[in-house]
Amino acid sequence: MPHLSVSRSSNCSPFWLICVLLGLSAAHAHAKDVLSVPQQVSLSADMYTQQLSISWFGGAASTFDLMILRTELNETVVYETVSATVNQESGRHQWNWTSVEPLECTSLSIKIRSRDGQTTSEWSNTQILQGNDLPSNAKFQAYPQDRIVPVGANTTFCCIVEEGKKFGSIHYGSTVVNATRLSRRSYATTVVNQGPSSKTGTNIICYDDPKRKLTGAVVFVGYPPLPSDFVCETNDLTSAVCQWNKGRDTNLYGKRGTRYLLNNRACTLSRLPEKQMECRVAQWEGNWTLVAENTLGQYSLTDSAELSHRVHPVAPGKLNCIIQAWNATLLWQWKYDSYSSLALVCQVELTCLGYKIKRTFSGVGLRSVALSDLHPDEDYSVQVRCGAQKNFWKWGNWSEPLSFKTKTYVPDAPDVWMWMNKDYTGQVIWKPLTRTQSHGLITGYEVTLWSPGEKLQHTKTVSADTSAVPINLTQITTLSGGNKLTATVIAKNADGVSQPTSVLIPLHLTDVEPLAVSRAVYTERGFPLFWQSDANATCGYVVEWCDATCKRDCPVEWIKVAAESTNVSIESDNFQPGVRYNISLYSCSSEAPELLQRWQGYMQELVPYSSVPLSTTQQNSDILLTWGEIPLANRRGFLLGYNIYISSGSQLTLLANLTDLGSRSYTVKDLSEGSYKFTVKAYTSAGEDTGATASITLEPYTDWLILEILASLGITALFLVFVTFICYKKRKWVKKAFYPDIPEPKLPGDWSRPQGPLDVKPSPHSLVHMVERPEWDSSKEVLVVIPEEDEDEEEQGMGDEPVDTDEPTSLRYYNQVVDERPIRPRFPDSSDSSASSLDSARTDVTYTGIQTSGSSLVFQLDPPGSSEGHQPPADLSVCSGGGYRPQMQNRAPSDDLVSPEPFLEPQDASAGGYKPQCSWHMDSPVEAGESGGLAPSLGSPTSVASTQFLLPDGEEHAEEKRQLSSSAATWFTNLLSSTKP
Repeated sequence: MPHLSVSRSSNCSPFWLICVLLGLSAAHAHAKDVLSVPQQVSLSADMYTQQLSISWFGGAASTFDLMILRTELNETVVYETVSATVNQESGRHQWNWTSVEPLECTSLSIKIRSRDGQTTSEWSNTQILQGNDLPSNAKFQAYPQDRIVPVGANTTFCCIVEEGKKFGSIHYGSTVVNATRLSRRSYATTVVNQGPSSKTGTNIICYDDPKRKLTGAVVFVGYPPLPSDFVCETNDLTSAVCQWNKGRDTNLYGKRGTRYLLNNRACTLSRLPEKQMECRVAQWEGNWTLVAENTLGQYSLTDSAELSHRVHPVAPGKLNCIIQAWNATLLWQWKYDSYSSLALVCQVELTCLGYKIKRTFSGVGLRSVALSDLHPDEDYSVQVRCGAQKNFWKWGNWSEPLSFKTKTYVPDAPDVWMWMNKDYTGQVIWKPLTRTQSHGLITGYEVTLWSPGEKLQHTKTVSADTSAVPINLTQITTLSGGNKLTATVIAKNADGVSQPTSVLIPLHLTDVEPLAVSRAVYTERGFPLFWQSDANATCGYVVEWCDATCKRDCPVEWIKVAAESTNVSIESDNFQPGVRYNISLYSCSSEAPELLQRWQGYMQELVPYSSVPLSTTQQNSDILLTWGEIPLANRRGFLLGYNIYISSGSQLTLLANLTDLGSRSYTVKDLSEGSYKFTVKAYTSAGEDTGATASITLEPYTDWLILEILASLGITALFLVFVTFICYKKRKWVKKAFYPDIPEPKLPGDWSRPQGPLDVKPSPHSLVHMVERPEWDSSKEVLVVIPEEDEDEEEQGMGDEPVDTDEPTSLRYYNQVVDERPIRPRFPDSSDSSASSLDSARTDVTYTGIQTSGSSLVFQLDPPGSSEGHQPPADLSVCSGGGYRPQMQNRAPSDDLVSPEPFLEPQDASAGGYKPQCSWHMDSPVEAGESGGLAPSLGSPTSVASTQFLLPDGEEHAEEKRQLSSSAATWFTNLLSSTKP
């Protein structure tokens, strides 16, 4: 500081004094504006809670800026302005900070400055919290270790890699998690919403790169304790037993598990089933407090009660039993002597055949009870529990069960009934005794038949597995004195016989009109039945039922109803769906049972099991469908009717619904011809059956047509028989009219040797001329008749000569197409003389005016162009039969006789000059050979009164028809005029 000198001059001294005072005042004001820097900063860390406590001396400032950085990477973790609390004793400011990462992960640098509004002091000296990632700590590390956190927490873990190694990865359990770098060697990850861990906790594993080394930590995630149902009671009237439910599982075990304190005292725990906990205290205190705690928290419960209000007796011990047939005495002992003066109520549970019965008894110091209403020869199991009769708190525990079996006894009387068939046979039946009714092993049954007023009786013993004995009333002769028969049945076992049970059987069955049958509807309680009270039913009623399809010795079930009852619901385990049952009501009296009412019913109706037998019949244009009944066993329900369908492809069309069960036919009317398919389905309340199908093809109705044909044939046959009969009676007249005898010619001379040829010179009027017809084929020639008038007109006749009408008509040849169709033979004895068709070059000759007698005149003509001087050979064919066979031999035609014009109209000629002979010769052997020995027929066989004309050649088809007609007529004439051989 400069030295300040003061002058003694009087003029200057006040001025300088003022200046000094002003300077001192300014210096003091500047000193007040500058804030003090926090001093003596100290750090205190809790590694388990990851909490850092910072304290310092801060002067007069009230707020401070605080900065926390990761030392190695100089990354800011916290930078904020805080209001620190001041410790009144030490005068130090203090601020606490909880780190997200474990404090071991890396070193942290902390510095502080004072703040007053916008004015701040300098930063304090930096304080460093050393982490475990220092080079001096070179090992592989993971933090935090064995941390316990609640379920749902978020926890940050870090791995410090070994010095000189590379970081690999971090695994939480089996899951790889992302990591963040905190320092050169330190890496961290945060797991959020952690779930409960297992008993051994959840592992956090750190790997280097490559995975050659690893390290890790364990975290335990669980719940704080939450017990419930805390209560205290006494068993021996002195000590206390407190129980509670430990609640949810904390997932923390061992030294991290839950600790329990009862009235601030630790007690020995007993673990009971279903999370129940128990703690015993030697002396009853009345008020109780239970505290449950673990690392994550604690929970407390309280209870209070008087001793007499919390008595819970222990289970009776050493059970024993004194057994009889119908009862037993049960005895037991108590564990504590104090029970002898305690009023108790005890409950005994009996178990028999799966059924349980509870009975209650009471008394002071109760130790035994009597069990009545037991069944002989039956197995029982019994157990006991008790409670305080006064101020009842709860039942004690059940004792161990005790099993025993009652003694045997005589059987109960069997339930007896009878079944009668229509032929005076039947059976006495009874229900087999159950285990509770037999009272022991049944050895057999004894059945006795006796008649009132008779001393004789018939007894039969049957085995234990028998429940019916057949009877035949017609064979019981010794007991037939009365009109009633009594059957008595008793059961036997080792202890004796039962009381007898009887049923009356009438000896004479009376034919009574059958009763009307009603329908019984099955419900959940069986078949409900109702009837009118009957005065004769002095001992009640019997309701029996059986399968309706059974007819003889049926398996019957029945029940007996009291006399005052008029309704009952019958049930049976044997009821089956789809089975019809007959139910009968009988009155019970001193006389034989009397049938009062009948029902029929189904437990459940089903669709019919089978279909109706269906058939179809055609009736004109209608089709009649008829079908039979479905057997009762297959109906499986009450039939309501029939549905008739017609099938069209895959669809069924309903034709009719018949509700009249007596009508089993249906007519489908006015159908056209074709094929039809019909289906008939019977139905019950459950639906239709599968249906019976029949097909039929509708055909035209032919019965009347057949009858008409048969009638026509019958009339025709009768007419033919009548004509035949008339012809037979008039056979001489028929022969004379249609079949006259022709006289046989008698020829003189010896005809046994062959005759020479006869040269007959034709008369001038009997000339044959060859003429050409230009419209015909010149390759075929036919002979036709040329009348004389035509010859004169052509100036080629013999005009000088007189006309002789007795001479035969002259014949001319004409070239004409020959019909090559075969002509029916006119002479049955020779096929050579019956051919009328030659080759196309041949010439046919037709004669007119020639009479024949039973044969045809047949000869061979000369072929065209033959010489006039040609003579036929000397050998002649001998006539078969030797009858009269007229024949004409012509001479060879001359050229001057050929007429160039065709002949138009034939004329009749006289029969004069005709000379019959028996044989003829072939004009040309060559032609005969070419024709195969078939001589053309030049004449037709006719009767003496017949004349055949050769018509001129017209159209070809007309000529063919005339030849066929002429041939048929000639054949019929030959048949009638042929001579006897």
